[in-house]
Amino acid sequence: MGTKQLKELKGLQKENDRLRRAVSDLTLDKLILSEAAREND
Repeated sequence: MGTKQLKELKGLQKENDRLRRAVSDLTLDKLILSEAAREND
């Protein structure tokens, strides 16, 4: 694997981590909103 490929892989891994955190945050927000909606029924 060349240097360019390693840099690209590292960049993709970093982007993947960022996206995973975003999905995790949004999932938590959704759960909180769902719970709040249930309490208001």
